[in-house]
Amino acid sequence: MTDHSTPAGDGVERRGFLRGAAGAAAAGVAFSALSARTASAAPAKFDFDPGYGPLRPVRDEATGLELLLLPRGFEYVSYGWTNDVMDDGVRTPGAHDGMAAFRHGDRVHLVRNHERGGGAAFTSPAYNAQAGGGTTTLVFDPDAGRWLESYGSLGGTIRNCAGGPTPWGTWLTCEETFETRAGKRHGYIFEVPSEGKGNPEPFTAMGRFNHEAVAVDPATGYVYETEDRGDACLYRFVPAVPGDLARGGRLEALRIGGGAYDTRRDGERGYGTVSWVPVDEADPAEDTVRRQAQSRGAAVFGRLEGAWYGNDRIYVISTNGGPAGQGQVFELDPATDRFRVLFASPGAEVLNAPDNMCVSPRGGLVLCEDGGGTEYVHGLTTEGEIFRFAANAVDLRGGTAGKDVRPDLYTGSEWAGSVFEPKNGNWLFVNIQTPGITLAITGPWRRGAL
Repeated sequence: MTDHSTPAGDGVERRGFLRGAAGAAAAGVAFSALSARTASAAPAKFDFDPGYGPLRPVRDEATGLELLLLPRGFEYVSYGWTNDVMDDGVRTPGAHDGMAAFRHGDRVHLVRNHERGGGAAFTSPAYNAQAGGGTTTLVFDPDAGRWLESYGSLGGTIRNCAGGPTPWGTWLTCEETFETRAGKRHGYIFEVPSEGKGNPEPFTAMGRFNHEAVAVDPATGYVYETEDRGDACLYRFVPAVPGDLARGGRLEALRIGGGAYDTRRDGERGYGTVSWVPVDEADPAEDTVRRQAQSRGAAVFGRLEGAWYGNDRIYVISTNGGPAGQGQVFELDPATDRFRVLFASPGAEVLNAPDNMCVSPRGGLVLCEDGGGTEYVHGLTTEGEIFRFAANAVDLRGGTAGKDVRPDLYTGSEWAGSVFEPKNGNWLFVNIQTPGITLAITGPWRRGAL
């Protein structure tokens, strides 16, 4: 593989993240061009580009299969396919989903979710032996472009969909369920370190509901949480001790204006300054968290999915919101509580049901589709241009390299877990949920918007 490396950096320590937040913050890209657009203005949209050019088939360096379409100059290497034996002797579980990357010297550690429900725990420690979800941890050498290791890091959870990285170097993995199984409640957030095994005890004060993703503001330690329901709320958790979620705190939900506002069909627009209402019972026996919040005027959202901190902002995705029902990207300034719809898809041909997301080191947004037909990874530039960066487009004419790949399922499978290599951003890591593959993509990033 071509060497696209630059000098490495280290992560932020748990106890020092508040002190370093101001200096470590991104450049504060505010998507100013989008601010000037009206709700009725058509978004700038390209099938490909800006800056990277058209997509073309590219062979996987690991298997030789043509799994992806990418712009010229980009390469990738796959790893951690479902059922591959990991270094701890456990077979890689399927349904790869949300993911985060952390720097350890000259290595990158990735913690990866598995959105599995049934079966027994695949690894220990396990929260519930009768639950088949959890996380695995992967190790990658960015200078050599080589995968090094993988192992199970948390088991016994249900439908670990997304989550989010913390400024103190851990992964918060979220259960997208409200099930009780074998006498144990589910629907919680758990913490997994970037190296080693996770904590099988849930953070009940952060809420029991259909979790999707989280984003942490490094300036305050507040955790912003999304909910995957058709009438969802957007929450934030205010920890009693920033950086130590086990010490508890309070759960709140976002309110717009005087309350009871429904965002689900909104196009691009600003809401001004929002407020937050308390959720009195964060760990209920019944699925009532959003009902409690909405009774106090919390805003209603359509299926909230991905969330990410970057550019000094919290970004949140609704997968089926907007005038066309094809997705919205929201932006919150956590310092001022100003909130807006940054982008709304005008149709599936532009953006089809975005789900997971991340912010590139250069300020652009990476949006992973979970719709129908051929699925794409999109870029959204700071000038408001949306474009296709990658596609699932497997070509098996050269064989399967021993991999269980069904083209009819693969090309329609969702993208998930997008995250850039910390600090230098030379590698984009991303998952394809079915058949369950993790990919490391590198190339001339600085040539374009990501």
